[in-house]
Amino acid sequence: MDSTEVATMLNMSRSWVYKEASKLGLKGYKLGRGRNAKVLYKKTEVFQWLEQQKIH
Repeated sequence: MDSTEVATMLNMSRSWVYKEASKLGLKGYKLGRGRNAKVLYKKTEVFQWLEQQKIH
């Protein structure tokens, strides 16, 4: 999943995903170099992270 897809799924902005996701334990995988590098997230890791956020 790219950053836009993750942001849409979480109902957050794309800039939030770039700034906060790694702080919260959601790991991104950078493809390429520099400003045009693309950050991708594994769908299973996103869903696993979401499951951890569940309020009991």
